[in-house]
Amino acid sequence: MVKKDRSTDVNKTYLMKMLPKLYQSHLKSQFSPAEYLLLQILINLLQSIKKVSLESLATALPLTVLFESRRKKIQRFLSVKSLNIETLWFPMISMWLTNQLPANQVVYLAIDRTTWGRINLLVISLIWNRRGIPIYFELLPKLGNSDLAEQQVAFRKVFPIFNQYKIVVLGDREFCSLSLGNWLRGEKVYFCLRLKKDTFIQREDKIWQELNDLGLKPGVSFYLQGMKITKSQKIEGFNIACKWKRKYLGIAPDEGWFILTNLETLADAIKSYRKRFSIEEMFRDFKSGGYNLEATNVTGERLISLILLIAIAYSSATIFGEKIKRMGVQKYIGRLKEYGRTERRHSSFYIGLYGQNWISFSQSCGDLITELMRLNPNKQRYYQRGQRAMELILSAS
Repeated sequence: MVKKDRSTDVNKTYLMKMLPKLYQSHLKSQFSPAEYLLLQILINLLQSIKKVSLESLATALPLTVLFESRRKKIQRFLSVKSLNIETLWFPMISMWLTNQLPANQVVYLAIDRTTWGRINLLVISLIWNRRGIPIYFELLPKLGNSDLAEQQVAFRKVFPIFNQYKIVVLGDREFCSLSLGNWLRGEKVYFCLRLKKDTFIQREDKIWQELNDLGLKPGVSFYLQGMKITKSQKIEGFNIACKWKRKYLGIAPDEGWFILTNLETLADAIKSYRKRFSIEEMFRDFKSGGYNLEATNVTGERLISLILLIAIAYSSATIFGEKIKRMGVQKYIGRLKEYGRTERRHSSFYIGLYGQNWISFSQSCGDLITELMRLNPNKQRYYQRGQRAMELILSAS
């Protein structure tokens, strides 16, 4: 009788748990058994190799068929109808929100755009734990900025997911049109949109004045209420939060912020707008700092499907990382602090990603690790503590 290799079962069990439990039942209902297994394998590959080109995924795909057959299999999978944002991803986000956040809480949605090559991607993300979780994304059929109609279509798809919450929309200067602000106001949604400094406003003296001439300078902030904005549109009733961060160690930002908002206080507006920068971290995680999305050769609808897979992988790693942090064993995954940094070094995403890889590599090298531990008896107690931490992390997956 051939002795069964226990490590193979352990690795298989771990792979099956890489997706959060709250995702699994919905994913199973949307795919055939074979598609669901391939989905899990591809998520595992994304977390391990962090490359999304077809060639890289096909090279790593552990199916015993020809390379070209593996590449075509991935191509076909990226074209399946089940890989749909609204029917696959939106319900998963809703389940995750219900699990994480009570109703009537404030949620922050950032709208932004990222480009590489001929790709122009519009994204709406939920700001969560100092990162953005992509909710909706679409390829724009042009280069350059999105227009109001495209932004409204995107928001109309996203807002129903958050109808139990108080929404604050965040956007940089590309998205600061009075028309968008006025429309969001009509939708009963809060917003913080950064104005260009050459925007004209009308104050109490009825004189039109550029924001740049209001006297904002480092260390100064003020709040303007009920302003009429721009000479051409003359839309009334907007608030403007103005802040220029003070000098620190003799250095100040190059310019201040002028934030178009319907929030009631300066503090709320500034606190909210600061969260927008989390979407920049998300783009970095998706691109050269993480999954290397800009290196893919996939285009069109297959690219949207690939981004959807990344979104599932990204949120799965973030959920996993939060569990590891709550267990207090993140010190086994990465450095908690670094000299000169006031914040923790790694986000929940990276803790989750590195934790998954640590477990996976440890299991694949189980015999070698056992032998190494045997050859270092004076380190046994440290190894045993680490093994207990690993068991805890595995139980969280």
